[in-house]
Amino acid sequence: MVALGNPAQALDRRSRAGARAPRRRGGAVAYVFLIPWLIGVIGITLGPMLASLYLSFTDYRLGSTPSWVGAANYVRLFTQDDRFIASAGVTARYVLVSVPLQLVFALAIAVLLDRGVRGLAIYRSIYYLPSLLGSSVAVAVLWRQIFSSQGLVVQVADWFGITMGGWIADPAHALDTLIVLNVWTFGSPMVIFLAGLRQIPNDLVEAARVDGAGALRRFWSVILPLLSPVVFFNLVLQLIGAFQAFTPAYIISSGTGGPADSTLFYSLYLFQSGFQAFNMGYASAMAWILFIVIGAFTAVNFIASKYWVHYET
Repeated sequence: MVALGNPAQALDRRSRAGARAPRRRGGAVAYVFLIPWLIGVIGITLGPMLASLYLSFTDYRLGSTPSWVGAANYVRLFTQDDRFIASAGVTARYVLVSVPLQLVFALAIAVLLDRGVRGLAIYRSIYYLPSLLGSSVAVAVLWRQIFSSQGLVVQVADWFGITMGGWIADPAHALDTLIVLNVWTFGSPMVIFLAGLRQIPNDLVEAARVDGAGALRRFWSVILPLLSPVVFFNLVLQLIGAFQAFTPAYIISSGTGGPADSTLFYSLYLFQSGFQAFNMGYASAMAWILFIVIGAFTAVNFIASKYWVHYET
């Protein structure tokens, strides 16, 4: 005896099967489009990272076979390599000084532009232009000429009767030129600050004004808390970029990190270890330390953000 079943249920099953078929085809198409991305992640990012992690525990020089040395590279970095300590100190000073200065400068300019100046698009483009050029080789070469012993800064100081040598050749001021260069590229965070200021409801600011709050009070108690997510975003981006700074130091010091290692950025010393001394195992250990430091700073920022970043609900 053959069970015919419920015709309505059979029709429903055929309907659901028919609906799943296009979804399966759509999923297959999506996986096809994801293949290039997966190849890139595995072949260009994840694979080299794992290879670098392995090499950091080996004595590996280009053209030789890696030999396992355990944590010897890491121990040597912290106990025997004075240039590693120096490069970490130079980078820390660069990050801690240049990033806050850049963000304060960018926020100040954004607040001024947000007051309704004429030709805002022109000013915005002018201020943003250094951000496009700031990390380029051409700008670094120009910066080296400006702060050299015969550069524009020295000549202008001479006109005012101020005697000063070139900052590039002075270990006490060479890093300051790189800090000034980084602050000069404030256009990118400035544009983001400006966009954030435009999103702040004007009625809140006007309400504070009616209550008698002055300009400074309105900025500190109303505008800055509402802008805190944008400040946090810019802070994280600029910190990561500052830790990885390389091109300006390489060009201005001609790749040496001088004078007297005063511009020896961490990434520059990593480059010297890997591509000048060809000690790839040692350079890989440095790279992973930098990765951990950036990750730690980023994590601390995210944890601390709950105490000072305010989101509208």
